Amino acid sequence: MSEERYNNLFQGKDEKPVDYKAILFEYLMYWPWFITCLLICLIGAWCYLCYQAPVYNVNTTVLIKQDDKNKTSGQNASLAAMQDLGMLSMANNFDNEVEIIQSRTLLKKVVNTLNLNITYKEKRSFGYPTQLYKNTPIQVWMNPEEADKLPSALDIKLAYNSNGKVQADAFFNYNGEEQTLSKHFDQLPGVLVTPVGTITLTPKDTIKIENPHTIYATIISPTAAAEDCSSRLSAEPTSKFTTIVRLNYNDTHVKRGMDFLNTLVTLYNNDANEDKNEVASRTAEFIDERIRIINQELGNTESQLANYKQKAGLTDLSSDAKLALQGNAEYEQKQVENTTQLRLVQFLKEYIENPNNQMEVIPANIGLTDNALTTVIGQYNEMLTERKRLLRTSSENNPAVVNLDASIQATYKNVQASVNSVLRGLEITRHDLNNQARKFEGKISNAPTQEKELLSITRQQEIKASLYLMLLQKREENAITLAATANNGRFVEEPLSAGSPVSPNKKIIYLIAFIFGIGIPIAIISLRNLLRFKIENRSDIENITNIPIVGDIPMTNTKENPIVVHENCNDLMEEVFRSIRTNIQYMLQEQQKVILFTSTTSGEGKSFIAGNLACSFAFMGKKTIIIGLDIRKPGLNKVFHISHKEKGITQYLADPEHTDLLSLCQQSTISKNLYILPGGTVPPNPTELVARQALDQAMEILKQHFDYVILDTAPIGIVTDTQLIARVADLSVYVCRADYTHKNHYMLINDLKEDNKLPHLCTLLNGVNMNKRQNGYYYGYGKYGKYGCYGYGKKYGYGYGYGQEK
Repeated sequence: MSEERYNNLFQGKDEKPVDYKAILFEYLMYWPWFITCLLICLIGAWCYLCYQAPVYNVNTTVLIKQDDKNKTSGQNASLAAMQDLGMLSMANNFDNEVEIIQSRTLLKKVVNTLNLNITYKEKRSFGYPTQLYKNTPIQVWMNPEEADKLPSALDIKLAYNSNGKVQADAFFNYNGEEQTLSKHFDQLPGVLVTPVGTITLTPKDTIKIENPHTIYATIISPTAAAEDCSSRLSAEPTSKFTTIVRLNYNDTHVKRGMDFLNTLVTLYNNDANEDKNEVASRTAEFIDERIRIINQELGNTESQLANYKQKAGLTDLSSDAKLALQGNAEYEQKQVENTTQLRLVQFLKEYIENPNNQMEVIPANIGLTDNALTTVIGQYNEMLTERKRLLRTSSENNPAVVNLDASIQATYKNVQASVNSVLRGLEITRHDLNNQARKFEGKISNAPTQEKELLSITRQQEIKASLYLMLLQKREENAITLAATANNGRFVEEPLSAGSPVSPNKKIIYLIAFIFGIGIPIAIISLRNLLRFKIENRSDIENITNIPIVGDIPMTNTKENPIVVHENCNDLMEEVFRSIRTNIQYMLQEQQKVILFTSTTSGEGKSFIAGNLACSFAFMGKKTIIIGLDIRKPGLNKVFHISHKEKGITQYLADPEHTDLLSLCQQSTISKNLYILPGGTVPPNPTELVARQALDQAMEILKQHFDYVILDTAPIGIVTDTQLIARVADLSVYVCRADYTHKNHYMLINDLKEDNKLPHLCTLLNGVNMNKRQNGYYYGYGKYGKYGCYGYGKKYGYGYGYGQEK
């Protein structure tokens, strides 16, 4: 092969495409690993699913009603108009309600109402425990206040039989230690007293105990149960422009999930109604107190009037007094109305200035005629109601609460100012009415004193009666308001489960198991490949260098006889060395005969390969000589069983003028065409010896008498002798050994090629272990004609061995 052809072949292999088929084939050789791991992962996933209780999603939609008066208030009028046009969502109040419905305070009420902090289960021999909700034969109860102090979960084992006897075993944590308390009950109900609380056991009459069973009850704190419910509850609006919220709750028991949502909405409505009725309740208390006082005063006035008439003997007014009184009647009526309003405002002022009523709603619907005062009191009450609702889900340090407190203080001052203003106005009006009344009183100054006193008493009686009737009317109106309060939330869709569990997702889990079943072997094989620091097969060489590979030699037993090639034989080793021989002949140019064998370090089998290749050339009828140029540590003598005392190439190199080179060549008993030139005596200066011109002269002589000259040299990675000998070689074979040569040591071959220190460099892999799985596709040898393709099949253009990629 020409120099140009060799260089083109070497350069053409700089960029290698990724051989996906080879990678796939490498993994497919481990198919039992994949099948085993896949089965284990799938069986593990099946077992995992068997022990995971299915979780169902229960959902409902609830309409959160908005307060209509918010739309008509002055400050919200523009926002209401934008909401009506669909330009703005009603997120201000609606978001607050969504947060309230998910609040821990409300969820804790649901937990205490349904006793969700106590769960029941019945274990099975295989699979997840059966969840018992309302079909448990024994009910366990613990005071919520005591349960809230539990340091950890309290487990109770209840073993019962058909005759009503129950064995209860409680397992709890007390003072940091796990303790057990057992008690036997001949019949229920029973009480189990533990250091962490008292537990009550009651039978459920609707469920009959026919066969002995064992159930397990678990008690946790209501706070922890509320946290757990909060993690499984989600609320989100159905759209941006509605006030309908969708509630989703995940539970292992569908009926329990439905009861949870129903109870949640019911308690939410109850709390909202309590907030709405707080103003009306305060007003009812105020009116009832005023009625009690006015009723007492009215009774006293009526008794005084009856006693006075009886004492004075009055039955009718005189005609003169009637004429005078007709003019005064109008102002007296106004005085009555003025006095009534003045008393109401005074009552209201006393209520406001009372320290016990700070941050409490102010009675509003009590008969005040001043619309401005009624309006500002209504705004103040609305702010207090909103503040209390916000404090249920947040603290007083919340920016919203702080801002609202500032608004409440400002409004409170406005209420005080309005009351004082109205009071001053009523007093001015009373002064004017009194002045007008005095004018008419002058006209009746001559009336009897008894008549004047009678009129005074009658006027007081009329004032008290008018105020009493008005308070009775307001009390009825307030009672109607209390009775007409509507729920804040209304079910749009009743709680319903989809039927199929949402967790665990069997498809996802089986998919994950499948991925792990495939991925674990791939990861192990890949990691194993990354951790291999020694050359194992041809692919390792191809990953390190682009140097042509002339062959792969299987591992064989060479202790008895290192020569494994025999004449007229077609066994495995004969075919392997024939392949190497053919590849080397293909690489040699015309008139090139000298083949050099070297390696990185000793023990890689270069002497074994050189000796057997020389035999293969000899069996082909070519006159071949093999020279032991590893003169520091001769190894060729062991291959051909030659004594180390035999003279060899060192004698000629030391004294070429007085030494006959051909006389040192020994004909081998293996073949008449094979000659051996041993290394000879180990010299003190081996490097200087091979550097002499005598080596060049020796090669010229031998090339004239032999068809092929094979040089067994020293390891080039240890000494420099081989680099000096390389000047006389035509082709260099760099030997590496599977499971022996380190990859980082073998990379020296690239430096040798780059620096052109070895001519026509190629490589050869020795000692391939055919029992290893990754090497199992190399050979299929039997007798000649019965073995498969050696090497990589279609990757190379011919047979087995070296060839140009197609």
